[in-house]
Amino acid sequence: MALVSMIELLDRAQKEHYAVGAFNCNNMEIVQAIVAAAEAEKAPVIIQASQGAIKYAGIEYITALTKLAAEKSSVPIALHLDHGTSFAQVMQCARNGFSSVMIDGSKLSMEDNVALTNKVIEAVRLLGVSVEAELGKIGGTEDDITVDEREALFTDPAEAEYFVQATKVDALAIAIGTAHGQYKGVPKLDFERLTKIRERVSTPLVLHGSSGVPDDALREAISRGVCKVNIDTNIREAFVWAARKVLEGNSKEIDPRKMLGPAREAATNIIREKIRIFGSNGKA
Repeated sequence: MALVSMIELLDRAQKEHYAVGAFNCNNMEIVQAIVAAAEAEKAPVIIQASQGAIKYAGIEYITALTKLAAEKSSVPIALHLDHGTSFAQVMQCARNGFSSVMIDGSKLSMEDNVALTNKVIEAVRLLGVSVEAELGKIGGTEDDITVDEREALFTDPAEAEYFVQATKVDALAIAIGTAHGQYKGVPKLDFERLTKIRERVSTPLVLHGSSGVPDDALREAISRGVCKVNIDTNIREAFVWAARKVLEGNSKEIDPRKMLGPAREAATNIIREKIRIFGSNGKA
């Protein structure tokens, strides 16, 4: 089937109280792993590309790979820009066939974040492209975006309500204690803050930096209203460790297929696990 809009997937997830997995891709094997996992679990899925992935693989390649995967797939798939930071970048993705974009104005003032988000919405909504925005600052590093612990700022429920009313954005990424990259310890999520945000905001909520968050905490966040969960680091870990294991077993191996095949399988397995934790299995 053709690519679908992210909001189409999230609206159902919100009504039925599960979350759709949003998995970052960097190459062909990871795109294949995401789709294979979604097919095996009969789950809707969001394939995401960050600024770093676009620089590495090229936007045309990412779009072509994902569109082909969607056309051959029996499950609904959205292609989403993760952490777009400029209007020009968002429009580039929309023109190249992305069905969803994120405009991250979280480092801006409230006024400027609202203005940038509305500019994006006005430009892409008529194209059927859904828009995610962010309020609050999520710590850690993801590709070109770094927020240190001192800059990280949890989302204020009252500000979330104002932001959604001022923008009518399709999905809102919130900061409640997660971080991008590998965690140094076990993250502790502010569930009470999440509940207060959910009470004020009916827009689908997004949890970034979810790799390394305990399974029970993810389930709790979903039960309190999160309906999109982003996973990147866990996929990278599984992929690289599997490829490394092949080389450790045979340091003279030169066939990339012998390394990337097991890496793809390992990525598929971890994505399948996440889909079941999110409760989206069987929801395609």
